[in-house]
Amino acid sequence: MSTPIFGSLPTPIEPAPRLAEAVGLERLWIKRDDLTGLGGGGNKVRKLQYSCAQALEAGATHLVTTGAAQSNHARLTAAAAARLELEAVLVLGGEEPPAPQGNLVLDRLAGARVVWSGKSTPQELYGLIAAEERRIRDDGGVPHVIPFGGSSPYSARGYLDCAAELRDQLPDLDRVVVAFGSGGTTAGLVAGLGAERVIGVDVGAVPDPYRTLRELLDGMGVRTEPPHLDRGQVGAGYAHLAPGARAALRLAARTEGLFLDPTYTGRALAGLRACVADGRIRPGDRTVFLHTGGLPGLFAHPDLGALASG
Repeated sequence: MSTPIFGSLPTPIEPAPRLAEAVGLERLWIKRDDLTGLGGGGNKVRKLQYSCAQALEAGATHLVTTGAAQSNHARLTAAAAARLELEAVLVLGGEEPPAPQGNLVLDRLAGARVVWSGKSTPQELYGLIAAEERRIRDDGGVPHVIPFGGSSPYSARGYLDCAAELRDQLPDLDRVVVAFGSGGTTAGLVAGLGAERVIGVDVGAVPDPYRTLRELLDGMGVRTEPPHLDRGQVGAGYAHLAPGARAALRLAARTEGLFLDPTYTGRALAGLRACVADGRIRPGDRTVFLHTGGLPGLFAHPDLGALASG
């Protein structure tokens, strides 16, 4: 199965000395997966290369996926569909806002059709996806459903590729810190680098991140010790601005001119700081912060005013 090439890979790895000093590390590098190229970049590009290979193999005419209203995965699925001359259908949580902002603007620019799920239960959401599949088939098309966050045991191979890049770029790295959303990014890194070197910072996107990660690793045929997950950054929930994330966004911007997002990378950097503070990461550890992108969602965040003040 040939894999479409979307991204600008390998992504660079950059030293961040001022941020390192601010968080209590001697050395810190940023793996710039926000610069993967397609559709504004982000970690979902690596996974979509594999998901889209499956879609093309199946003769798909449509990519169908789901996520929150400001889903980075949905935005990049729309961009991938445009690149491949496919149609995109995005089943998004909640109600349609009065005016599109952030990722929703980019979804529409890429030509995606958006279906709003309202206050649906998970079962009702699956029913909406199934209804869209039937609609496409009834119109003579071939749908290919990509799971929430683009994460599956097959698509997680995209982060086996990233792990190989990291081994080439920084062979003696000790720790990689990454946001844990739907789990595929963390699973691929654990499969490629080992559980002892990867710390996933839970953002509250799934009810049980340990189970999610275990299922992905089992699906990849990977048997390993329990991974490191930091669960202290969820705060009031996935859609809300956590205090640690707010501080982390400002710190990254004011030390390295590096812009993070409040949902994923802001929480991940807050988790990195917590791991240094409690000794899970030692000051001398050669540490990589994986920047997974997500900047467009910042501009539609309900707490944008709080982020911009001070």
